[in-house]
Amino acid sequence: MRIADMNWMQVEAYLRRDDRCLLPIGCTEQHAYLSLAVDTILAERVAVEAAEPLGVPVFPVLPFGITPGFMAYPGTVTLKVETLVRVVHDLLDSLDHQGFRRILIVNGHGGNQPVAAAVAEWMAAHPRTRVRFHNWWNAPRTLAHVKGLDPHSAHASWMENLPWTRLPGVAQPEGRKPPVDYQRHAVLPPAAVREFAGDGNFGGAYERPDEDVLEMWRIAVEETRALIEGPWA
Repeated sequence: MRIADMNWMQVEAYLRRDDRCLLPIGCTEQHAYLSLAVDTILAERVAVEAAEPLGVPVFPVLPFGITPGFMAYPGTVTLKVETLVRVVHDLLDSLDHQGFRRILIVNGHGGNQPVAAAVAEWMAAHPRTRVRFHNWWNAPRTLAHVKGLDPHSAHASWMENLPWTRLPGVAQPEGRKPPVDYQRHAVLPPAAVREFAGDGNFGGAYERPDEDVLEMWRIAVEETRALIEGPWA
């Protein structure tokens, strides 16, 4: 039920029987030895896999987010907070106008957190429509699985190293990195962030057996699906 695989007449027919949809949002930023599009790939894929058995449509993922701190890493693209908030407001206006009344935003990037406040603001002005903002990677069961295996796992570590975020011919380093000092990191400009974080892994093992990673993914899909199912009241 990707919107990309539907025409407008099919969406119109769908809206006669259901009013749910998913809107994934991601980011394009450094992820050490993984794809620059990790946050975008994972947000869209978890949304699609969660929605598929329910027949709920998933809109194309928004591939850019808020990541000014990584601008010293080539390939990273950032939006201003006000830009992303305006885009999300416009998207919600469009979906509400079409007749979608239950919207799940599946977020793949921690820097996009201002969107959560923007969603609350938007809903206050549109009381007929419900919107949920879901960080798939730190939902309770998913996060518990990750931390149970590796308490220091963080950005660009094994928890984002899935078969669909790896790059052909690019090997992961052996071992693990100690966790970064987040208080120090928070006050550094982009060039200093790159010097401080090195390859971009923020802590934990670079890779783990696929059975661990895919179990995390299974849990993440289940938690996302539960939010689609509701209750929404």
